[in-house]
This record gives sequence, structure tokens and C-alpha cells, in this order.
Amino acid sequence: MRAAVYGAGGSKSHELVVKDVPDPKPGWGEVRVRVRVSGVNPTDWKAREWSARNLPWPEQIPNQDGAGEIDAVGEGVDPSRRGQRVWVYHAARQRPNGTAAQYTVVPSAQAVHLPEGISFSQGAGLGIPYLTAHRCLFGDGGVQGRTVLVSGGAGAVGHAAIQLARWAGARVITTVSSEEKARIASDAGAHGVLNYRDADFREKLKAAAPGGIHHVVEVALGANLEAMLPALAPHAVIWTYATEEKDPVLPVRALMTNNLSIRGMLVYGLTAQMLEDGVRDVTAALRAGALEPLPEHRFTLEQTAAALDAVKKNAVGKVLIDIP
Repeated sequence: MRAAVYGAGGSKSHELVVKDVPDPKPGWGEVRVRVRVSGVNPTDWKAREWSARNLPWPEQIPNQDGAGEIDAVGEGVDPSRRGQRVWVYHAARQRPNGTAAQYTVVPSAQAVHLPEGISFSQGAGLGIPYLTAHRCLFGDGGVQGRTVLVSGGAGAVGHAAIQLARWAGARVITTVSSEEKARIASDAGAHGVLNYRDADFREKLKAAAPGGIHHVVEVALGANLEAMLPALAPHAVIWTYATEEKDPVLPVRALMTNNLSIRGMLVYGLTAQMLEDGVRDVTAALRAGALEPLPEHRFTLEQTAAALDAVKKNAVGKVLIDIP
């Protein structure tokens, strides 16, 4: 099969090449997916750069997310799964064969049935962003009737969080940094869209949530915590899912006074039950027609390195790789 590969040791192990490699074979409880579209996430370029700092590094096909058809199953998997359209998550999680290839092998549960009418392109953008957003939203229970603040509503996780929160009955406020991003967040269904660069942003945030914000999905805790604090309702919960260059300094007294909670999460550390819950709800939202994809930036398999770089440079929209 054709695949994008980095690793195999040497001073240039992080350099990415596209070449022929052996087709993977599914083991017990696994399925093989003929990948049609591969989705790129920040962890994909970060893993590649991490390999360059930790030589030697074994050969690796990047990318966690993708979509395609199951073409082979291992022992212990119902043969009727062959031919099923699926979306894939965690393909490269402690495994050598990510989705930037014609085939990938994953445990059967990580190849999720793609509902009719949902394209491979949309399916390839579900995994990491939607499972992250789901946990940040529902890790403490439901959000129906609550006011949810989503930081960075035009990003992949933020965009997913807006749609899942609306689907679950929340009122959603989101923050962006440009008119282009505001359109994306508004199209996703946010009830209020605020530019955090506005001089009067703090006043606008409080005005947008007169009853206080109950729940936050946060991409930059250190940068945003001070501004959001006055708008939070007592007992609000902040879920943060991204790292920053420096750990934030927490205003402990303010957190204690209003009984506020901060929770951190990493999608790769979720339990099997948490992932199953996320898959269940994302599938239900898809079937309900509640989820729409981000604007797309498409690359060929030969352009995989450029696709990773586009995500690193914060491309607005979803970066996808078409697999021949």
C-alpha cells in the first residue's frame, strides 16, 4: 500500500516520505479499513516533532482520524462488518499504522459505523475533536438548560462543542478572533458570538450571560481565565483540553469564593466507557442531522507533510488528506 511515513531512526527521522509499505493485517478483535479520507489534528504534527527530539524512533504512519470501508476482519469480529462504511479514531495511538495510508488496522470498536448520508470527509473529522468536545461537555452530566461558553468556536473542538451543546439543549456563547471565524461559529449554531480582542469584551461577555455561565469548554485557560471569571455563575465548571507554553497561575481565592471547578482532560486518557459514551452521542447527533462539518482544506497523500504544517499554522477549517 501507499503510505506517508516518518521515523526509522537517523538524524532526519521526522522527515516524511510517501512510499510503498506492506499491507497491514487485522489481528484478533481488529478490522482493516480501506481509508478514503484522513483527518489531521494538532497531535499528529506534535507527535512527528516529538519523534525528532527522541531518536531513534520506529517507523510511523501519522494521523489518528479517518474514514473509509472495512475490507477485512480478524478473528472474533463479525464477518458482516466487511464493507461497512466507518469513521476511525485513535488509529495511531500506540500503533504504527495511522490513517495517512491506503489501509489502517484498529480494534473493531474504533471503527464506528458511519450513518447514511454522512460523507467520508465529515467522518474523517469526527474522532479527536468530537470525542474531546463530548467529554468536556458531558463529563459532569448533561448541559440542558445551562449556559455554556465555548472558547475558540471556529476551531475543530470548539466547533464540535457548539453543535453538541446545542443538540443537548444548552444555550451557547462562543469566542473568536475574526469575522471569518465568527461566521463559522455562528453557522455552527452559537447563540452568541463574541470577539475576545474587542476592548469591551469582558462587559459583552457578562451581558451575554446575565444569569452567569455554568459550563466552559476552554482551549487556552491561562490566556482566558481572568477575563471569564466575572461572568461565571457560582459552581461553574471549566473543562480545559489544550496545553500552553506556561502553566497558568490560578486565582485560588476567586475559585474558592464561587465554588468554581477546573477539570483537565486528554482524549487519549479516556476510559473505554467514556469513549463509548462519546461515540454513542456523536452517532445520535449525526443521525439527527445536528452536526455539520467545518470548511475544508484538502491535500493529497503526497502532500501529507504540507497538511501537517497547515494544522501547525492554525489553518481555519478542517485539514483533510484524500487517500488514492
